[in-house]
Amino acid sequence: MNYSFLFKLFLTGLCLTALGIYSIQSGFLDVTDDTRRLLPSGVYDRNIGPFPSKNRSSCSCKGYALNAQNVPVDELEDLQRRRSEEYRQYQLRMGTKMESLILAQPNSPLQYPIQGFVVAPLAKSVIPGLALHAQKRRLYKVSLSVKKGVLSVEDVLDGDQVEGQGKSNLTISSSSRTHLNDLLSGVTYTSTIYHVKTKDLVNFSFEDYEAIFPIVIKRSSVPVLYDPGTDINSQVTITTKTFLRYDELNILINSIRQFYPKIKIIIADDSLEPQNVTGYNLEHYIMPPAQGWFAGRNLAISQVTTKYILWVDDDYIFNNNTRIESFVEIMEKVPELDVVGGAVGRNQFFFRLQYEEGDEEEGGCLRRLHGRRIQSVPGFDGCFFVDGVVNYFLARTDAVRRVGFDPFLKRVAHTEFFLDGLGDLLIASCKGLSVGHQKKRKQSKYRRFRFPGRKDGRNKLAHHYFKNYLKCIRY
Repeated sequence: MNYSFLFKLFLTGLCLTALGIYSIQSGFLDVTDDTRRLLPSGVYDRNIGPFPSKNRSSCSCKGYALNAQNVPVDELEDLQRRRSEEYRQYQLRMGTKMESLILAQPNSPLQYPIQGFVVAPLAKSVIPGLALHAQKRRLYKVSLSVKKGVLSVEDVLDGDQVEGQGKSNLTISSSSRTHLNDLLSGVTYTSTIYHVKTKDLVNFSFEDYEAIFPIVIKRSSVPVLYDPGTDINSQVTITTKTFLRYDELNILINSIRQFYPKIKIIIADDSLEPQNVTGYNLEHYIMPPAQGWFAGRNLAISQVTTKYILWVDDDYIFNNNTRIESFVEIMEKVPELDVVGGAVGRNQFFFRLQYEEGDEEEGGCLRRLHGRRIQSVPGFDGCFFVDGVVNYFLARTDAVRRVGFDPFLKRVAHTEFFLDGLGDLLIASCKGLSVGHQKKRKQSKYRRFRFPGRKDGRNKLAHHYFKNYLKCIRY
């Protein structure tokens, strides 16, 4: 082996390292700009966090009409004040302020849980995995602090150097690293502020090293399950909303009974002059006249007792391609799915929602992109994830109730349900699952309600401005 060559190579590397350090310290080589580009704004000068998880900025409404333009001028200022306050409360209620960015120092000797530590509110729990892995010292000293609870060490003996028992700041010292780690293994956390779901951050430090890790404070939830029974009749309820279209409704019912003679049908009806609709395993709920499209959907869904609902419009017609069992098969094999849509005739309508949060003062920007897919559903050819589907879908009853249908929307509404469920509902559209559509009839009275005019559209945009905190929206 050529030791002379290796020694020269070592000296060369040592010289280059020294030159690099000198260049940085003397200012010839500035690495701060590169470092700042790798971190969010404000992070570089503030150590490891916590920092806001997002740098929110105004989103563009170029080519869009601003939703605020649909609010009467004399009402706008007061509405904006209420809107801002409601949004602030929404963030607190939904925990969006809990989302923070935390950095980990390199080569840290601190060991701590980074994920999965969940405690019950007001209950004492041992913090798992706390330890120090440092080189030999004359004295080892660590500190921990929290904001929403208190810290303690279990089984402290006389002579153990523990300060801050039962307080929010705790210090542990020892000349033995092994003994220090024994004490760290008994550190407990108890939240002092009751909340069903919140978070605390633990600051853990040793000399110049610091770490921050989260504690999730959460009340346990009781499962809510639906017994699927033994066949399609005990798994699925067919729901629909009708208004002034009894001929179409009866054709739909007869077609359902041709293929599914025993399945339950639930009808919400806000017709001006209700007619009697009867049949085996059929429930007909009469509403106040012209109460509205989404109000009727809420009523129908509220009466479902099965695991799944199949939504159909009152002018559909079942045929040989209408196979509810195929819907159920997909949902049972992918239990994370909430909604699976099919096609009405040859129309497999679906879309994506492009949403930017925008800044906290103006609000977000949303655009509906027709025919855009997100990704294929693994294991199912012809199925792909989307944000919204046609009005022919199978859904988990509890998922639909969780989102609900906004009764403010009385006449024209569809996308709004999926908008309210964005980020909550997992939705797919699948080929080969279809229902027929009846031939359209002339119905002048129905059309007057179905197409209410521009005022309804303006009211809906003003509604989105407040309710969904949207600066602009394009369908």
